[in-house]
Amino acid sequence: MDAIFTYVFIFLLTLVSFFIFMKRDKREEPEKRAKLPPGSLGWPYIGETLQLYSQDPNTFFFTKQKRYGEIFKTHILGCPCVMLASPEAAKFVLVTEAHLFKPTYPKSKERLIGPLALFFHQGDYHIRLRKLVQGSLSLDIIRNLVPHIEAIAVSGSDSWVSGQVINTFHEMKKYSFQVGILATFGHLEARYKQELKNNYTIVEKGYNSFPTNIPGTSYKKALLARKRLREILGDIISERKEKRLLEKDLLGCLLNSKDKKGQVLTDDQIADNILGVLFAAQDTTASVMTWILKYLHDEPKLLEAVKAEHNAIRESNEKGNQPLSWAQTRNMPISSKVVLESLRMASIISFAFREAVVDVEYKGYLIPKGWKVMPLFRNIHHNPEFFADPHKFDPSRFEVAPKPNTFMPFGSGVHACPGNELAKLELLIMMHHLVTKFRWEVVGSQNEIQYSPFPVPLHGLPAKFWKKSTC
Repeated sequence: MDAIFTYVFIFLLTLVSFFIFMKRDKREEPEKRAKLPPGSLGWPYIGETLQLYSQDPNTFFFTKQKRYGEIFKTHILGCPCVMLASPEAAKFVLVTEAHLFKPTYPKSKERLIGPLALFFHQGDYHIRLRKLVQGSLSLDIIRNLVPHIEAIAVSGSDSWVSGQVINTFHEMKKYSFQVGILATFGHLEARYKQELKNNYTIVEKGYNSFPTNIPGTSYKKALLARKRLREILGDIISERKEKRLLEKDLLGCLLNSKDKKGQVLTDDQIADNILGVLFAAQDTTASVMTWILKYLHDEPKLLEAVKAEHNAIRESNEKGNQPLSWAQTRNMPISSKVVLESLRMASIISFAFREAVVDVEYKGYLIPKGWKVMPLFRNIHHNPEFFADPHKFDPSRFEVAPKPNTFMPFGSGVHACPGNELAKLELLIMMHHLVTKFRWEVVGSQNEIQYSPFPVPLHGLPAKFWKKSTC
């Protein structure tokens, strides 16, 4: 039922957008129309949406770039778009002229996360919230989370039965969600954790479904779960206020913040930003960890080098009887490069979505007001001009820093991910735990990719894990 609604929605959306675009196009000056970037707007009404979804989306973008160059136009998901596949163009949109482009998301997605979440905004409100989120995820704060994150990694994998097939991506999602809860609330009561998880899962399932209020649909279920999440967060916020604790987790930072006029954040502002952070933190990090396990599985020599690095740390920790230290997580040179190369190869965030707020001219081309603008991170990360032999997994390439604006796994500019250091930390901790205590084998197809919505190995990388003590 949701699939039918989705196709109908895409058709109607593209139909309306086409007529709006044609009406605007007729009003444009001839010389302005001539300045549009090269490319194709596809079929009337539907643009090139079918071409995008009939193949690997990245193949669609790479093919377009090969034909038209680093700046080209298309029409997808009901929107005329300008695609940008060069570091200079990405910097132009995301950094130097970021005020000319606003973040843009469908209203249906704003309703599920919360319209007051920072990444839906620009200006003073965004600056204030970003500082608060960054402050709660600063190096000085997350260094104290190391033993707690390690405990989450250990407890999660204790449930794995040796030799039994597990869905790697699903297990990594459990891990990243628990880490997100830790960074947001500190040590939260088990009942709250479970209630948050249950309802968050429903919201997540409905996030990319057709937006409708018809009972029984995924989106309607997600809206109801979102309402329950707000109620749960309201209870947590009220309890924290009553205790008057000056915690340094995300909730504490949001509760204790006052603006220049002495105004505190409303409960709705706090709740929306908490959900926004949890949403941004889970699937992205889980996807990267899943790819790391696949890349290490496919590169036995590299895996041995990573094992040697972590076994040395384990030996210095009384054969694992002592927890990891912050200093040790900052001294994993091979593993750190594996993380960076996995971020480049997988390019979980393939592009950024912006909208021109005025007519913008870039390198002789017009980007009309209202058009979507998408810097293509994956195209840049896989460009041989910046990364030699880009389709080869080679962590050693990061022994030399990449050229400016060629490596943007967490985005760039004022809307770059504020939790990038926490993400890298939890990846390193999970890697340490897995390579020192487990061996694994991938089951089934190893090279196909699925999009849900981030790229992950097919079926979430089914794999068998064995604890080394039982090998």
